[in-house]
Amino acid sequence: MFDLTAVARHYPVGRAWPSGGAILRAVDGVDLSVTPGETLALVGESGCGKSTLARLLLRLERPTAGTVRFRGRDLWGLSRAEVRGFRRQVQLVFQDPYASLNPRLRVEEIVGEALDIHRLAAGQARRQRVLDLLGQVGLPSEALDGYPHQFSGGQRQRIGIARALAAEPALLVADEPVSALDVSVQAQILNLLQDLQAARGLTYVFISHDLRVVEHVADRVAVMYLGRIVESAPVGDFYREPLHPYSRALLEAVPAPDPERPNALPPLSGDVPSPVAPPPGCPFHPRCPNAFEPCSREVPIRAPQGTGRQVCCHLWR
Repeated sequence: MFDLTAVARHYPVGRAWPSGGAILRAVDGVDLSVTPGETLALVGESGCGKSTLARLLLRLERPTAGTVRFRGRDLWGLSRAEVRGFRRQVQLVFQDPYASLNPRLRVEEIVGEALDIHRLAAGQARRQRVLDLLGQVGLPSEALDGYPHQFSGGQRQRIGIARALAAEPALLVADEPVSALDVSVQAQILNLLQDLQAARGLTYVFISHDLRVVEHVADRVAVMYLGRIVESAPVGDFYREPLHPYSRALLEAVPAPDPERPNALPPLSGDVPSPVAPPPGCPFHPRCPNAFEPCSREVPIRAPQGTGRQVCCHLWR
């Protein structure tokens, strides 16, 4: 469905760019594919480039280099009519259910806006369509005439999901969709997303830093570090045996409910390097407990490690 080839997104720092100023490398040479019907989870620490990559998928940002293809077509080679069709096919579920809904609009207007834009329904059919969508996300018909401030965080996120579904998309990009919610509500929203995927055959790109959530919703995991994909694997393989040292460190950092369980690895030392001045060689080598001679001077290339699995690490070349 999506194919990304050597995709980069760089931003100028200061006024001198592109004549010699500093460059922030938010996404730096990503190769990635998203297949129909799967849930691909993008994971990594804050600032690693996950949300920037999502904006590239949504055609909200133009890549500095590389190509982003949707169903074989370059996103930036589409005509205006084709862009309109693409907007209908790919929708976004926002992170913050409090900031993502217009407080001046009633729920009927919020959810029905996509129906108006894409001319999918009008009049009484539009109202009935909105009612159907609210029912699919577990909201009562009385919600139709309400305003966002009258709903809880979990209910607002359900409204946001209904809005995304209104255009009948094939793919949803969910950018930290449960991170702003209470734990009990998180489970309800995750179950809802899984039920909708089964009923509608949706494809998800699920962005998260919470590996406990990812384990339950994803089919495949792609780990980002400093703008690069350092490992991608089926979810079972990833949690059973992470290959990249950064992946192992992320999993070891997940809080365990057992206080007696010792950590197998010490916590990572140092801070994430600046994307304005990334280190030479492997971007993870200054913090890597397994770094050796080539890591500081050679950028590792992707190395297949079995079916559907790749890792960018000199330990596995």
